[in-house]
Amino acid sequence: MECISIFDMLKIGVGPSSSHTLGPWRAGRRWIAELKSSNQFETVIAVKVDLFGSLSLTGKGHATDIAVILGLCGYDPQTIDVSSISDIVDTIRKSKQLQFNSERSISFDPDTQIIFNKEFKEFHPNAITFLATLKNGKEIASSFYSIGGGFVVKEERKRKEKKLSAFKQFPLPIQKATDLLKYCTNKNKKVSEIVLENERSLHTDKEIDERISQIWNVMLESMYTGCHTEGTLPGGLNVRRRAFDTHKKLIGNTLYKNPTDWIESIRDTEVKFRQILKWVSCFALAVNEVNASLGRVVTAPTNGSAGVIPAVMMYYMVIENHDANFDDIKQFMLVAGEIGSLFKKGATISAAMGGCQAEIGVSSAMAAGALTELMGGTPEQVLMASEIAMEHHLGLTCDPIAGLVQIPCIERNAMGAIKAINACEMALDTDAANAKVPLDKVIETMWETAQDMNTKYKETSEGGLAVKVSLSDC
Repeated sequence: MECISIFDMLKIGVGPSSSHTLGPWRAGRRWIAELKSSNQFETVIAVKVDLFGSLSLTGKGHATDIAVILGLCGYDPQTIDVSSISDIVDTIRKSKQLQFNSERSISFDPDTQIIFNKEFKEFHPNAITFLATLKNGKEIASSFYSIGGGFVVKEERKRKEKKLSAFKQFPLPIQKATDLLKYCTNKNKKVSEIVLENERSLHTDKEIDERISQIWNVMLESMYTGCHTEGTLPGGLNVRRRAFDTHKKLIGNTLYKNPTDWIESIRDTEVKFRQILKWVSCFALAVNEVNASLGRVVTAPTNGSAGVIPAVMMYYMVIENHDANFDDIKQFMLVAGEIGSLFKKGATISAAMGGCQAEIGVSSAMAAGALTELMGGTPEQVLMASEIAMEHHLGLTCDPIAGLVQIPCIERNAMGAIKAINACEMALDTDAANAKVPLDKVIETMWETAQDMNTKYKETSEGGLAVKVSLSDC
Protein backbone atom coordinates (compact mmCIF):
# COMPACT_ATOMS: atom_id res chain seq x y z
CA MET A 1 0.00 0.00 0.00
CA GLU A 2 1.12 3.53 -0.76
CA CYS A 3 0.93 6.70 1.31
CA ILE A 4 0.53 9.64 -1.08
CA SER A 5 -0.02 13.16 0.18
CA ILE A 6 -2.05 15.63 -1.85
CA PHE A 7 1.18 17.62 -2.04
CA ASP A 8 2.73 14.72 -3.94
CA MET A 9 -0.05 15.05 -6.50
CA LEU A 10 -0.01 18.86 -6.66
CA LYS A 11 3.57 20.06 -7.09
CA ILE A 12 4.84 23.49 -8.07
CA GLY A 13 7.27 23.25 -10.96
CA VAL A 14 8.31 24.46 -14.39
CA GLY A 15 6.85 23.31 -17.71
CA PRO A 16 6.40 21.84 -20.15
CA SER A 17 6.26 18.31 -18.72
CA SER A 18 6.22 16.80 -15.23
CA SER A 19 7.71 13.49 -16.37
CA HIS A 20 10.07 14.85 -19.04
CA THR A 21 11.05 18.18 -17.46
CA LEU A 22 10.32 18.28 -13.75
CA GLY A 23 11.27 14.62 -13.20
CA PRO A 24 14.74 14.80 -14.82
CA TRP A 25 15.31 18.14 -13.12
CA ARG A 26 14.58 16.61 -9.70
CA ALA A 27 16.63 13.52 -10.62
CA GLY A 28 19.66 15.73 -11.23
CA ARG A 29 19.28 17.31 -7.81
CA ARG A 30 18.84 13.90 -6.18
CA TRP A 31 21.98 12.61 -7.88
CA ILE A 32 23.96 15.52 -6.49
CA ALA A 33 22.59 14.72 -3.03
CA GLU A 34 23.81 11.12 -3.51
CA LEU A 35 27.28 12.32 -4.47
CA LYS A 36 27.43 14.57 -1.45
CA SER A 37 26.26 11.87 0.95
CA SER A 38 29.04 9.55 -0.34
CA ASN A 39 31.62 12.38 -0.17
CA GLN A 40 32.28 12.13 -3.92
CA PHE A 41 30.83 15.45 -5.08
CA GLU A 42 34.12 17.36 -4.72
CA THR A 43 36.01 14.71 -6.72
CA VAL A 44 33.80 14.85 -9.82
CA ILE A 45 35.66 16.22 -12.85
CA ALA A 46 33.16 15.34 -15.60
CA VAL A 47 29.55 14.24 -16.00
CA LYS A 48 27.58 12.56 -18.75
CA VAL A 49 23.81 12.06 -18.94
CA ASP A 50 22.04 9.29 -20.86
CA LEU A 51 18.32 9.64 -21.63
CA PHE A 52 16.37 6.53 -22.60
CA GLY A 53 13.04 5.65 -24.18
CA SER A 54 10.35 8.28 -24.06
CA LEU A 55 12.70 10.76 -22.37
CA SER A 56 14.88 10.51 -25.44
CA LEU A 57 12.23 10.31 -28.17
CA THR A 58 10.36 13.45 -27.06
CA GLY A 59 13.10 14.94 -24.91
CA LYS A 60 13.94 17.89 -27.12
CA GLY A 61 10.30 18.95 -27.42
CA HIS A 62 9.80 18.55 -23.66
CA ALA A 63 12.98 20.50 -22.80
CA THR A 64 14.44 17.46 -21.04
CA ASP A 65 17.99 18.54 -21.85
CA ILE A 66 17.32 21.98 -20.39
CA ALA A 67 15.82 20.43 -17.27
CA VAL A 68 18.86 18.20 -16.82
CA ILE A 69 21.19 21.19 -17.07
CA LEU A 70 19.19 23.18 -14.51
CA GLY A 71 19.05 20.19 -12.16
CA LEU A 72 22.82 19.71 -12.36
CA CYS A 73 23.22 23.40 -11.59
CA GLY A 74 21.20 22.85 -8.42
CA TYR A 75 18.33 25.19 -9.24
CA ASP A 76 15.00 24.61 -7.48
CA PRO A 77 12.08 24.33 -9.95
CA GLN A 78 9.76 25.85 -7.35
CA THR A 79 11.75 29.05 -6.91
CA ILE A 80 13.90 29.63 -10.00
CA ASP A 81 13.26 32.86 -11.89
CA VAL A 82 11.79 31.31 -15.04
CA SER A 83 12.73 34.40 -17.06
CA SER A 84 16.41 33.60 -16.45
CA ILE A 85 16.33 30.02 -17.79
CA SER A 86 17.25 30.86 -21.39
CA ASP A 87 20.24 32.97 -20.33
CA ILE A 88 21.49 30.28 -17.93
CA VAL A 89 21.36 27.57 -20.57
CA ASP A 90 22.80 29.77 -23.33
CA THR A 91 25.77 30.67 -21.13
CA ILE A 92 26.52 27.01 -20.44
CA ARG A 93 26.22 26.06 -24.10
CA LYS A 94 28.60 28.84 -25.14
CA SER A 95 31.15 28.53 -22.33
CA LYS A 96 31.06 24.71 -22.15
CA GLN A 97 31.22 25.17 -18.38
CA LEU A 98 28.67 23.93 -15.83
CA GLN A 99 28.28 25.41 -12.36
CA PHE A 100 27.85 22.04 -10.66
CA ASN A 101 25.20 22.56 -7.95
CA SER A 102 26.10 26.28 -8.23
CA GLU A 103 29.24 25.43 -6.23
CA ARG A 104 32.05 24.54 -8.60
CA SER A 105 32.76 24.81 -12.29
CA ILE A 106 33.35 21.72 -14.44
CA SER A 107 33.63 21.36 -18.20
CA PHE A 108 30.35 20.36 -19.81
CA ASP A 109 29.13 20.39 -23.40
CA PRO A 110 25.37 19.64 -23.52
CA ASP A 111 25.60 18.68 -27.21
CA THR A 112 27.98 15.80 -26.51
CA GLN A 113 27.43 15.00 -22.84
CA ILE A 114 23.63 14.64 -22.90
CA ILE A 115 22.96 11.53 -24.97
CA PHE A 116 19.55 10.70 -26.45
CA ASN A 117 19.15 6.90 -26.65
CA LYS A 118 16.05 5.39 -28.27
CA GLU A 119 16.51 2.20 -26.25
CA PHE A 120 13.84 1.53 -23.61
CA LYS A 121 14.70 0.35 -20.10
CA GLU A 122 12.60 -2.48 -18.69
CA PHE A 123 11.44 -0.86 -15.45
CA HIS A 124 9.90 2.30 -16.95
CA PRO A 125 9.95 4.13 -20.33
CA ASN A 126 11.35 7.31 -18.75
CA ALA A 127 14.91 6.42 -17.70
CA ILE A 128 17.89 8.67 -17.04
CA THR A 129 21.42 7.66 -16.07
CA PHE A 130 24.02 10.04 -14.67
CA LEU A 131 27.68 9.10 -15.06
CA ALA A 132 30.42 10.86 -13.09
CA THR A 133 34.15 10.67 -13.76
CA LEU A 134 36.16 11.17 -10.58
CA LYS A 135 39.67 12.59 -10.10
CA ASN A 136 41.09 9.08 -9.66
CA GLY A 137 39.71 8.05 -13.04
CA LYS A 138 36.90 5.95 -11.58
CA GLU A 139 33.42 6.19 -13.15
CA ILE A 140 30.23 5.87 -11.11
CA ALA A 141 26.71 5.71 -12.53
CA SER A 142 23.26 6.19 -11.03
CA SER A 143 19.93 5.62 -12.78
CA PHE A 144 16.55 7.19 -12.07
CA TYR A 145 13.07 6.74 -13.50
CA SER A 146 10.65 9.62 -13.99
CA ILE A 147 7.32 7.87 -13.44
CA GLY A 148 4.93 10.79 -14.00
CA GLY A 149 3.75 13.82 -12.08
CA GLY A 150 7.30 14.75 -11.11
CA PHE A 151 7.74 11.51 -9.16
CA VAL A 152 11.27 10.08 -9.41
CA VAL A 153 12.30 6.62 -8.22
CA LYS A 154 15.46 4.53 -8.31
CA GLU A 155 14.41 0.91 -8.80
CA GLU A 156 11.57 -1.36 -7.84
CA ARG A 157 12.89 -2.91 -4.65
CA LYS A 158 13.64 0.38 -2.95
CA ARG A 159 10.40 1.86 -4.23
CA LYS A 160 8.39 -0.91 -2.57
CA GLU A 161 10.28 -0.46 0.71
CA LYS A 162 9.54 3.25 0.62
CA LYS A 163 5.84 2.59 0.02
CA LEU A 164 5.54 0.28 2.99
CA SER A 165 7.43 2.62 5.29
CA ALA A 166 5.52 5.73 4.25
CA PHE A 167 2.15 4.01 4.39
CA LYS A 168 2.44 3.58 8.18
CA GLN A 169 2.14 7.35 8.59
CA PHE A 170 -1.53 7.61 7.60
CA PRO A 171 -4.11 6.91 10.33
CA LEU A 172 -6.72 6.16 7.65
CA PRO A 173 -4.94 4.05 5.02
CA ILE A 174 -6.52 4.26 1.60
CA GLN A 175 -5.62 2.10 -1.37
CA LYS A 176 -8.91 2.05 -3.26
CA ALA A 177 -12.04 4.17 -3.61
CA THR A 178 -13.94 1.62 -1.53
CA ASP A 179 -11.56 2.28 1.38
CA LEU A 180 -12.22 6.00 1.11
CA LEU A 181 -15.98 5.53 0.95
CA LYS A 182 -15.90 3.19 3.96
CA TYR A 183 -14.26 5.88 6.11
CA CYS A 184 -16.72 8.51 4.88
CA THR A 185 -19.66 6.26 5.77
CA ASN A 186 -18.39 5.04 9.13
CA LYS A 187 -17.32 8.48 10.30
CA ASN A 188 -20.15 10.37 8.57
CA LYS A 189 -17.62 12.73 7.01
CA LYS A 190 -16.95 14.26 3.61
CA VAL A 191 -14.10 13.06 1.42
CA SER A 192 -12.15 16.25 2.16
CA GLU A 193 -12.48 15.69 5.91
CA ILE A 194 -11.07 12.16 5.66
CA VAL A 195 -8.17 13.39 3.51
CA LEU A 196 -7.47 16.20 5.97
CA GLU A 197 -7.15 13.69 8.82
CA ASN A 198 -4.44 11.89 6.89
CA GLU A 199 -2.64 15.09 5.93
CA ARG A 200 -2.55 16.13 9.59
CA SER A 201 -0.39 13.08 10.28
CA LEU A 202 2.25 14.60 7.99
CA HIS A 203 1.76 18.36 8.38
CA THR A 204 0.39 20.92 10.82
CA ASP A 205 -2.81 22.78 9.94
CA LYS A 206 -0.73 25.90 9.33
CA GLU A 207 1.57 24.03 6.93
CA ILE A 208 -1.38 22.54 5.08
CA ASP A 209 -3.03 25.92 4.64
CA GLU A 210 0.21 27.60 3.59
CA ARG A 211 1.02 24.95 1.00
CA ILE A 212 -2.49 24.92 -0.46
CA SER A 213 -2.36 28.71 -0.61
CA GLN A 214 0.94 28.54 -2.48
CA ILE A 215 -0.49 25.99 -4.90
CA TRP A 216 -3.57 28.08 -5.62
CA ASN A 217 -1.53 31.26 -6.03
CA VAL A 218 0.63 29.57 -8.68
CA MET A 219 -2.49 28.24 -10.42
CA LEU A 220 -4.09 31.68 -10.36
CA GLU A 221 -0.91 33.37 -11.55
CA SER A 222 -0.54 30.93 -14.44
CA MET A 223 -4.14 31.60 -15.54
CA TYR A 224 -3.65 35.35 -15.21
CA THR A 225 -0.31 35.31 -17.05
CA GLY A 226 -1.63 33.13 -19.85
CA CYS A 227 -4.65 35.38 -20.36
CA HIS A 228 -2.43 38.45 -20.59
CA THR A 229 0.43 37.16 -22.75
CA GLU A 230 0.25 37.54 -26.50
CA GLY A 231 2.41 35.92 -29.16
CA THR A 232 3.60 32.55 -30.43
CA LEU A 233 4.69 29.55 -28.39
CA PRO A 234 8.33 28.39 -28.73
CA GLY A 235 9.35 25.16 -30.41
CA GLY A 236 8.77 25.66 -34.13
CA LEU A 237 5.08 24.74 -34.47
CA ASN A 238 4.20 28.44 -34.57
CA VAL A 239 1.22 27.93 -32.29
CA ARG A 240 -0.39 31.26 -31.51
CA ARG A 241 -1.42 31.83 -27.91
CA ARG A 242 -5.21 31.71 -27.98
CA ALA A 243 -6.01 32.50 -24.35
CA PHE A 244 -5.03 36.15 -24.90
CA ASP A 245 -7.45 36.65 -27.80
CA THR A 246 -10.30 34.75 -26.14
CA HIS A 247 -9.81 36.63 -22.89
CA LYS A 248 -9.73 40.00 -24.63
CA LYS A 249 -13.08 39.28 -26.31
CA LEU A 250 -14.62 38.10 -23.04
CA ILE A 251 -13.38 40.85 -20.73
CA GLY A 252 -14.03 43.77 -23.08
CA ASN A 253 -12.99 47.13 -21.65
CA THR A 254 -13.14 46.08 -18.00
CA LEU A 255 -10.33 47.54 -15.90
CA TYR A 256 -8.49 45.73 -13.08
CA LYS A 257 -5.08 45.86 -11.44
CA ASN A 258 -4.24 42.36 -10.22
CA PRO A 259 -5.49 38.75 -10.18
CA THR A 260 -7.85 39.43 -7.25
CA ASP A 261 -9.51 42.35 -9.04
CA TRP A 262 -9.53 40.22 -12.17
CA ILE A 263 -11.63 37.55 -10.45
CA GLU A 264 -14.13 40.18 -9.30
CA SER A 265 -14.35 41.70 -12.77
CA ILE A 266 -15.16 38.30 -14.29
CA ARG A 267 -17.88 37.77 -11.67
CA ASP A 268 -19.43 41.07 -12.70
CA THR A 269 -19.66 40.19 -16.39
CA GLU A 270 -22.87 38.91 -17.92
CA VAL A 271 -22.34 35.18 -18.38
CA LYS A 272 -24.43 32.91 -20.57
CA PHE A 273 -23.88 29.27 -21.44
CA ARG A 274 -21.65 30.03 -24.42
CA GLN A 275 -19.58 32.46 -22.35
CA ILE A 276 -19.19 29.85 -19.61
CA LEU A 277 -17.72 27.43 -22.12
CA LYS A 278 -15.37 30.12 -23.38
CA TRP A 279 -14.26 31.20 -19.89
CA VAL A 280 -13.51 27.66 -18.75
CA SER A 281 -11.63 26.93 -21.97
CA CYS A 282 -9.77 30.21 -21.68
CA PHE A 283 -8.60 29.42 -18.14
CA ALA A 284 -7.37 25.96 -19.15
CA LEU A 285 -5.67 27.16 -22.34
CA ALA A 286 -3.95 29.96 -20.44
CA VAL A 287 -2.30 27.62 -17.95
CA ASN A 288 -1.00 25.24 -20.57
CA GLU A 289 0.29 27.99 -22.79
CA VAL A 290 2.34 29.14 -19.80
CA ASN A 291 3.42 25.52 -19.30
CA ALA A 292 4.48 25.19 -22.95
CA SER A 293 6.68 28.27 -22.52
CA LEU A 294 8.71 26.84 -19.60
CA GLY A 295 6.57 28.83 -17.20
CA ARG A 296 5.69 27.95 -13.61
CA VAL A 297 2.60 25.80 -13.13
CA VAL A 298 1.26 23.19 -10.72
CA THR A 299 1.41 19.54 -11.76
CA ALA A 300 -2.20 18.41 -11.39
CA PRO A 301 -1.39 15.60 -11.59
CA THR A 302 1.08 16.37 -14.41
CA ASN A 303 2.30 19.46 -16.24
CA GLY A 304 0.64 18.36 -19.45
CA SER A 305 -2.72 18.36 -17.64
CA ALA A 306 -2.00 21.36 -15.40
CA GLY A 307 -4.88 23.47 -16.76
CA VAL A 308 -7.88 21.31 -15.88
CA ILE A 309 -8.03 21.70 -12.10
CA PRO A 310 -7.41 25.47 -11.93
CA ALA A 311 -9.95 26.03 -14.72
CA VAL A 312 -12.65 24.07 -12.87
CA MET A 313 -11.85 25.71 -9.52
CA MET A 314 -12.01 29.13 -11.20
CA TYR A 315 -15.34 28.15 -12.78
CA TYR A 316 -16.74 27.48 -9.31
CA MET A 317 -15.43 30.81 -8.00
CA VAL A 318 -16.61 33.07 -10.80
CA ILE A 319 -19.75 31.26 -11.98
CA GLU A 320 -21.20 29.00 -9.29
CA ASN A 321 -20.31 30.72 -6.01
CA HIS A 322 -19.26 34.35 -5.88
CA ASP A 323 -18.70 34.01 -2.13
CA ALA A 324 -16.14 31.24 -2.54
CA ASN A 325 -13.09 31.67 -0.34
CA PHE A 326 -9.94 29.87 0.78
CA ASP A 327 -11.96 27.20 2.60
CA ASP A 328 -13.54 26.22 -0.73
CA ILE A 329 -10.14 26.13 -2.43
CA LYS A 330 -8.76 23.95 0.36
CA GLN A 331 -11.70 21.56 0.19
CA PHE A 332 -11.35 21.31 -3.59
CA MET A 333 -7.61 20.57 -3.47
CA LEU A 334 -7.98 17.96 -0.73
CA VAL A 335 -10.53 16.01 -2.76
CA ALA A 336 -8.70 16.45 -6.07
CA GLY A 337 -5.40 15.31 -4.59
CA GLU A 338 -6.93 12.18 -3.08
CA ILE A 339 -8.70 11.19 -6.31
CA GLY A 340 -5.41 11.59 -8.16
CA SER A 341 -3.62 9.40 -5.64
CA LEU A 342 -6.15 6.60 -6.23
CA PHE A 343 -5.21 6.57 -9.91
CA LYS A 344 -1.51 6.62 -9.14
CA LYS A 345 -1.88 3.68 -6.75
CA GLY A 346 -4.15 1.63 -9.00
CA ALA A 347 -2.89 2.58 -12.45
CA THR A 348 -0.53 5.35 -13.55
CA ILE A 349 -0.32 9.10 -14.09
CA SER A 350 2.45 8.77 -16.67
CA ALA A 351 1.61 9.28 -20.34
CA ALA A 352 4.70 7.24 -21.18
CA MET A 353 3.02 4.33 -19.40
CA GLY A 354 -0.65 4.93 -20.14
CA GLY A 355 -1.14 7.53 -22.84
CA CYS A 356 -3.04 10.76 -22.30
CA GLN A 357 -5.81 9.00 -20.39
CA ALA A 358 -3.26 8.95 -17.55
CA GLU A 359 -2.88 12.73 -17.67
CA ILE A 360 -5.97 14.55 -18.95
CA GLY A 361 -8.23 11.67 -17.94
CA VAL A 362 -6.94 11.65 -14.38
CA SER A 363 -6.99 15.43 -14.05
CA SER A 364 -10.58 15.53 -15.31
CA ALA A 365 -11.55 12.86 -12.76
CA MET A 366 -9.80 14.81 -10.00
CA ALA A 367 -11.58 18.04 -10.91
CA ALA A 368 -14.97 16.36 -11.34
CA GLY A 369 -14.86 14.78 -7.89
CA ALA A 370 -13.63 17.96 -6.21
CA LEU A 371 -16.27 20.13 -7.85
CA THR A 372 -18.99 17.67 -6.89
CA GLU A 373 -18.17 17.97 -3.19
CA LEU A 374 -18.16 21.78 -3.40
CA MET A 375 -21.56 21.62 -5.10
CA GLY A 376 -22.98 19.65 -2.17
CA GLY A 377 -22.54 16.14 -3.51
CA THR A 378 -22.27 13.10 -1.27
CA PRO A 379 -19.07 11.00 -1.11
CA GLU A 380 -20.80 8.48 -3.38
CA GLN A 381 -21.54 11.22 -5.91
CA VAL A 382 -17.95 12.49 -5.66
CA LEU A 383 -16.62 9.08 -6.65
CA MET A 384 -19.29 8.72 -9.33
CA ALA A 385 -18.33 12.04 -10.92
CA SER A 386 -14.69 10.97 -11.00
CA GLU A 387 -15.68 7.68 -12.59
CA ILE A 388 -17.78 9.39 -15.26
CA ALA A 389 -14.98 11.78 -16.16
CA MET A 390 -12.40 9.01 -16.55
CA GLU A 391 -14.78 6.63 -18.30
CA HIS A 392 -14.96 9.05 -21.20
CA HIS A 393 -11.21 9.46 -21.46
CA LEU A 394 -10.38 5.74 -21.57
CA GLY A 395 -8.02 4.90 -24.40
CA LEU A 396 -6.93 8.51 -25.01
CA THR A 397 -3.51 8.39 -26.65
CA CYS A 398 -0.49 10.64 -26.16
CA ASP A 399 0.79 11.70 -29.58
CA PRO A 400 2.36 15.18 -29.29
CA ILE A 401 3.34 16.71 -32.60
CA ALA A 402 7.12 17.27 -32.75
CA GLY A 403 7.32 16.05 -29.16
CA LEU A 404 6.03 19.42 -27.96
CA VAL A 405 3.42 19.77 -25.21
CA GLN A 406 1.27 21.92 -27.50
CA ILE A 407 -0.80 20.02 -30.07
CA PRO A 408 -3.07 18.35 -29.06
CA CYS A 409 -2.11 18.78 -25.40
CA ILE A 410 -3.23 22.37 -24.76
CA GLU A 411 -6.72 21.94 -26.21
CA ARG A 412 -7.18 18.68 -24.33
CA ASN A 413 -6.98 20.60 -21.06
CA ALA A 414 -9.98 22.68 -22.11
CA MET A 415 -11.88 19.56 -23.10
CA GLY A 416 -10.96 17.82 -19.85
CA ALA A 417 -12.20 20.78 -17.80
CA ILE A 418 -15.55 20.88 -19.60
CA LYS A 419 -15.96 17.12 -19.20
CA ALA A 420 -15.25 17.45 -15.47
CA ILE A 421 -18.03 20.00 -15.03
CA ASN A 422 -20.41 17.87 -17.07
CA ALA A 423 -19.50 14.75 -15.06
CA CYS A 424 -20.19 16.66 -11.85
CA GLU A 425 -23.65 17.71 -13.01
CA MET A 426 -24.57 14.19 -14.09
CA ALA A 427 -23.43 12.74 -10.77
CA LEU A 428 -25.39 15.34 -8.80
CA ASP A 429 -28.53 14.40 -10.72
CA THR A 430 -28.07 10.67 -10.07
CA ASP A 431 -28.68 8.34 -7.18
CA ALA A 432 -25.06 7.26 -6.80
CA ALA A 433 -26.11 4.20 -4.79
CA ASN A 434 -27.25 2.72 -8.10
CA ALA A 435 -24.01 3.46 -9.98
CA LYS A 436 -23.33 0.68 -12.46
CA VAL A 437 -19.57 1.29 -12.73
CA PRO A 438 -17.54 1.78 -9.52
CA LEU A 439 -14.52 4.11 -9.65
CA ASP A 440 -12.18 1.25 -8.73
CA LYS A 441 -13.33 -0.69 -11.80
CA VAL A 442 -12.60 2.26 -14.06
CA ILE A 443 -9.13 2.60 -12.54
CA GLU A 444 -8.49 -1.09 -13.15
CA THR A 445 -9.77 -0.76 -16.71
CA MET A 446 -7.58 2.26 -17.33
CA TRP A 447 -4.50 0.29 -16.26
CA GLU A 448 -5.44 -2.68 -18.45
CA THR A 449 -6.02 -0.30 -21.36
CA ALA A 450 -2.62 1.28 -20.71
CA GLN A 451 -0.92 -2.10 -20.82
CA ASP A 452 -2.67 -3.01 -24.09
CA MET A 453 -1.92 0.34 -25.75
CA ASN A 454 0.75 0.31 -28.44
CA THR A 455 3.98 2.00 -27.37
CA LYS A 456 3.81 4.46 -30.26
CA TYR A 457 0.80 6.07 -28.58
CA LYS A 458 2.61 6.56 -25.26
CA GLU A 459 4.45 9.86 -25.50
CA THR A 460 6.95 8.73 -28.11
CA SER A 461 5.72 10.88 -31.03
CA GLU A 462 5.89 7.75 -33.18
CA GLY A 463 2.16 7.44 -33.86
CA GLY A 464 -1.11 9.31 -34.27
CA LEU A 465 -1.05 13.05 -34.93
CA ALA A 466 2.69 13.11 -34.28
CA VAL A 467 3.37 11.28 -37.54
CA LYS A 468 0.49 12.74 -39.54
CA VAL A 469 1.54 16.33 -38.93
CA SER A 470 5.15 17.52 -38.94
CA LEU A 471 6.98 20.78 -38.25
CA SER A 472 7.17 21.38 -42.00
CA ASP A 473 3.36 21.24 -42.22
CA CYS A 474 3.14 24.06 -39.68
